[in-house]
Amino acid sequence: MAHFAKVRDGKVLLVLVAEQDFVDTYDDGVPGEWIQTSYNTRGGVHYEPNSNTPSDDQSKALRKNMAGVGFTYDANVDVFYSPKPYDSWILNTTSYIWEAPIATPSEPSWWDEENNQWVLM
Repeated sequence: MAHFAKVRDGKVLLVLVAEQDFVDTYDDGVPGEWIQTSYNTRGGVHYEPNSNTPSDDQSKALRKNMAGVGFTYDANVDVFYSPKPYDSWILNTTSYIWEAPIATPSEPSWWDEENNQWVLM
């Protein structure tokens, strides 16, 4: 079994777990393309299941990030990335993860978009 994202016009509409044969023949009546995604891939790194330990087999790191409904699929670079969380955040084009314009503190905090700063909790 593998994970597949239904993509139309660069947007992920649905993610499901299925065999390749299923998505090759499945017609849900919605235009789009099924693209395989990797459940354990984040920021271009494939991790061991249910862990933060990088896998020894990085060939499984598909399309930089696991797809989610509402994510963008950029066919030009063959990657999935999440919706932009704040207007000021910048897409890291190595990991395809959004980053704050200033470094994240190590202490628990939240992003204050109005003042473009981290606020410690």
